[in-house]
Amino acid sequence: LDLGTGSNGWGNNELQTYVEDNRNIAMNGEGHLVITARETEDGGYTSGRMRSTDAVELQRGRFVARIKLPQGQGLWPAFWLLGANYDEIGWPACGEVDVMEMVGNQPHVVYGTVHGPGYSAGESIGNTFSLGEGSFNDGFHVFAADIEEDLISWYVDGERYGTVGPADLPSPDLWRFDHPMFMLLNLAVGGDWPGSPDENTTFPAEMAIDYVEVYQRSE
Repeated sequence: LDLGTGSNGWGNNELQTYVEDNRNIAMNGEGHLVITARETEDGGYTSGRMRSTDAVELQRGRFVARIKLPQGQGLWPAFWLLGANYDEIGWPACGEVDVMEMVGNQPHVVYGTVHGPGYSAGESIGNTFSLGEGSFNDGFHVFAADIEEDLISWYVDGERYGTVGPADLPSPDLWRFDHPMFMLLNLAVGGDWPGSPDENTTFPAEMAIDYVEVYQRSE
């Protein structure tokens, strides 16, 4: 897997630097892969990002991960997909599916969205899921998205909470989810959406992944 090192995320004004360091990406004693965001001595942040580029790229199917999320102002964990043609045509033309995003000051809410030409960043299209009680930091939850020819569906713990199809876009011919996509898991710190950490944000902050599964529908 590609660890996707570097700073600033991808233009979101994030504060962390993604590094290749087992203090930021490692297995714990319970068999979980843990991505850890840490505050550095100079007031910066390090964290981890993993990409399945060239290892797992799937056109249509189900993408699933069981994750325990962190909470705290300025934390931004995500499980998401990008078109495998990202390097050739860039973003948002390649298409992006956010299977799960959470901003840490709303630890009971996750977002499932799509981005493409004409509906990216603040104009993305999608849905939200809120827990009836507690937060996604209390334990593990299963986040999934089904990508079909003309429909994307989002799930939390097996409950479907939203869909998007070509008719929901500014124009149906802007659908960009009919080619292989690769997966990403990361824990960002700061950025345009979540804002910066504050005095109540606790570091190190951990995003624990129990498993990731992908399925492809048989013909």
